[in-house]
Amino acid sequence: MQGINAGDTAFILLCTALVLMMTPALALFYGGLVKQRDVLSVMIQNFICIGVVGLIWVFGGFSLAFGPDIAGTIGEFGSYFGMYEVGIAPNPVYAPNIPFIMVFAYQMMFAIITPALMTGAFVGRFRFGAYLFFITAWTVLVYVPAAHWVWGGGFLAKLGVVDFAGGIVIHTSAGFSALATAKYLGKRRVASGETEAAPASLPLVALGAGLLWFGWFGFNAGGAYAADALAAYAFTNTMLAGSIAMLVWMFWEWRETKHPSFSGVLVGAVAGLATITPASGYVEPIAALAIGAIGATACYHAKHVQRWLRIDDTLEVWRAHGVGGLTGALLIGVLASSHINQVSASLRQLGVQLLAVTVVAAYSSLVTLLILKGLDRFGTLRVPEAIQEEGLDTMLGERAFNLWEMDRTLPK
Repeated sequence: MQGINAGDTAFILLCTALVLMMTPALALFYGGLVKQRDVLSVMIQNFICIGVVGLIWVFGGFSLAFGPDIAGTIGEFGSYFGMYEVGIAPNPVYAPNIPFIMVFAYQMMFAIITPALMTGAFVGRFRFGAYLFFITAWTVLVYVPAAHWVWGGGFLAKLGVVDFAGGIVIHTSAGFSALATAKYLGKRRVASGETEAAPASLPLVALGAGLLWFGWFGFNAGGAYAADALAAYAFTNTMLAGSIAMLVWMFWEWRETKHPSFSGVLVGAVAGLATITPASGYVEPIAALAIGAIGATACYHAKHVQRWLRIDDTLEVWRAHGVGGLTGALLIGVLASSHINQVSASLRQLGVQLLAVTVVAAYSSLVTLLILKGLDRFGTLRVPEAIQEEGLDTMLGERAFNLWEMDRTLPK
C-alpha cells in the first residue's frame, strides 16, 4: 500500500514484540526479588495485565488515549472503539510510514506493562480478585488520560511537553501510584521473630533484568516509529545510560555498605534505563551518560525520602520508576539537543516538563487513592494477616519451587 515503508514496518513489528516481552521479564525480575512464598502471586499479577489491559485497549482504551482530542483532556471514545478504522492504512498524525494497526499494537504493549510496574510496591498484601478490578479502573482513569495529555494531543502536548518513550506517561504515573497504593494498603505483616527474608532467586532477578534491558531497546528506539537515525540515537542512549547507571549505583552502595551487591547492580541498571526513557530521543549520547549517572544517584538517595515517608514500598518501585522517570523528564529541559529531535534545552522547556511531571504525579496519586477507597467499599482489599505470613502463593494452590519434593523422590 502506498505510504507504507516495509523496513519501518518490520522494525516496529520487532519493537512491539520486544516491549511485550518486558512484562514477563518484569515478572521474573520481581518474582526473584520477593520472598519465596510470594513468587507466584507477584508473577501472576504481572502476567494477567496482558489479558486485562489488552482487552481494555481494544474496547475504548486506545480511542480515549489516541482518538481525536476533546478539549485537551481525553480522546473521543467512539473513534477507534473495537478497532474501528484501525487497519492497514497509515495515520499521518502518528506514523505516516507504517500501518496504523501497528501504532495500536505498539502502544498496547506500553499500556500493559505500566500497571504491572506497580505490583512490586504492594507485594503480599493485595487480594487478587480486587487487584483485577484495580488495574482495570487504573488503566482507564489514570493511564489513558495521561497518555492522551502527552502523546495523544492533549493539553500537555499543546504546551510543548515531550516524553519520548514514557518517563512521564509510564514511569511517573506508575511510580507515584505505586507509592499511594502501598501507603493505602499499609505495611506487610511480619511474623513474630521473622527478619526480612532474602530474595527468592537472584539468578531469576538477573534473567529478568537482562530481558528487561533487551526489551528496552524496543521500548525506546521504537518511539521513532521508523528505522532511522532517531531510532539509532535512542537505541545507543538506552545502552549508555543503563551501563553507567549500573556502575554509579554500585559506587554509592559500595561507599555506604563497604561492599557491592549483585541485586544492587541489577536495580541500578533498571533505574538508569527508566531515567533515560523520556529523554532517549532528544539528547546526544554524551548527555545520555550524564542522565544515567544522575538518575542512578537520584534513585539511590531517594531511599532517604522513602524512609522519611515510612511507606512500605516492598521493591521500591517509586525510587526506580517514579524518581527515575521524573528525573529523566526534567533533564530534557537541561540537556536536549535540536540536532537530535527538534527540541532544545531551555528554561521554558524545563518549566513545561516540570509542570507535566507535577500534574501527572499528583493526578496519579489522587485518582489511585480514590479508586482504592471505592473498591474498599465493596470488599476488603488487604489480604488477611495469617495468609500474609504463609505467603500469597497459598491462595493459588501452587508453589514456585518444589526442589525439596524432587530431592525426596530421587533414588539413593
